[in-house]
Amino acid sequence: MKIEEYIRSLPQSIITGEDVELRDDVLREIFRFASLDTNDTFYHLGCSNGNGIVIALEEFGVKKAVGIDSNPKKILYARKKLEEKKLHNGSLRCEDLLQSDISDASVVFFWFVDEHIIEKMIPKFLQLKNGSRIITIWGPLTSFLSDKVDFPYVLNVVPFKKAKDLREQLLAIFDTDCIDFATAWEFAERYSNAIGSKEAGNDRFLTILQSLVIWINAKNLGIACGDEIPQPVKNYISILRTFFNIEVEHLLNRNLP
Repeated sequence: MKIEEYIRSLPQSIITGEDVELRDDVLREIFRFASLDTNDTFYHLGCSNGNGIVIALEEFGVKKAVGIDSNPKKILYARKKLEEKKLHNGSLRCEDLLQSDISDASVVFFWFVDEHIIEKMIPKFLQLKNGSRIITIWGPLTSFLSDKVDFPYVLNVVPFKKAKDLREQLLAIFDTDCIDFATAWEFAERYSNAIGSKEAGNDRFLTILQSLVIWINAKNLGIACGDEIPQPVKNYISILRTFFNIEVEHLLNRNLP
């Protein structure tokens, strides 16, 4: 099957990240990366178990923290956690983030990969006060250049800087003139380590998929190093086809914008 078919076969909660719980140490890395401090009003969109809200309040001393999630069970669990810890400057909302008021946010953690959600949230982000920071994982907000990168963590600061094209975005993220497979693998591995599944084997599989996607996108955009397909790329394409029945070769013929 083509990789797109494989991805569609996965549970939607995995694709959206709904059932992916970031480790506490990763949340701390993200908050340090964003320079979260006592002057901030912090919003976690898709807050899940509420650990990010607790850490932002207890360890980074934000003046206010708001978690938003559409899953009522997770919101209930997170509320109990705040009550037990008597964190009165934290709150949880069970609502659609597209309808949520985030107008007082100075820092927003926004980890969504659905392009439709991203596109609808950007106007909300643009209305935040200048200097407000939006934290994402893996890539910058659509059509904008990142202000700070510690891959896979990416920061956009209001007002956003418009990117000329996807090519400029990628080169800014990878901070290089061209992307070889070693670079693609390193960045894919950073992503796998950050989202930290419990099964190391799954992390390895994710790293292979992500590294191929990074390199192939670079190739199609004309920013891969060299004209030839590297041997590791050929090897992993063959492994995916032979052992997992997943085809990715057709992506090399795709013309990306």
